[in-house]
Amino acid sequence: MKTQNNTILITGGGSGIGLETARKFAALGNKVIIAGRNIQKLNAAAAGLDNVSVIQCDITVEGDLNALVQQVETSYPELNILINNSGSAHQYSLAENSNAYDGARKEIEINYLAPVRLTEKLLPYLKNKAESAVINITSVVAIVPWAVMPTYSASKAALQSYTRLLRLSLSKSPVKVFEVLPPLVDTEFSKNIPVEKLAPSAVADAIVSGVTADKFEIRIGFTDHFYNVNKESPEKAFNALNGVS
Repeated sequence: MKTQNNTILITGGGSGIGLETARKFAALGNKVIIAGRNIQKLNAAAAGLDNVSVIQCDITVEGDLNALVQQVETSYPELNILINNSGSAHQYSLAENSNAYDGARKEIEINYLAPVRLTEKLLPYLKNKAESAVINITSVVAIVPWAVMPTYSASKAALQSYTRLLRLSLSKSPVKVFEVLPPLVDTEFSKNIPVEKLAPSAVADAIVSGVTADKFEIRIGFTDHFYNVNKESPEKAFNALNGVS
């Protein structure tokens, strides 16, 4: 797929993977819109970039989402790529009294239900383009669940299933559907997890390369290792990620 002269909407574009991806695509000559809840963060992110504009939106709020879609229709009718990047992760143990239900509800809402709703609302625009794409950011934990982030794992697995079925459903349309599976990335929500992390810019580079090559499952870093181990033995992969001897 071409990676120039597109109009791209990135949710969660004010920092981390979203911001670095916006930076990479903008540098290639694309028009990029970054969306998020914090307008100050969005404006600060866009200030240092060319061809980047902002839309304030909480994607879990239907009114905000409808306003975003209306703004796309009015100001960016040429939109042809949606990147569902917004996410939230809560570290807790299922063995403790950790208010798991409330945390799970919030994570499922932002990591799975909101991307489904936004994609559905924007599909009519994407399907009318000569070439378009939906790019969903999942995770290595969509393949192998991680006890440190139980609901995050579940929500990303749900998004992976949705992504695969969306790709199948749109196979005869102009819409290409990509899944990006990074390992743990050095972002704000992972700062207290004492393991090796990948730079957000490395994920952005992999996204651009994968889209260019029409690689619909973009497995980055040790995600590819765990994918192959999981094919060999799901139990072995699960135990390795969770430190079970």
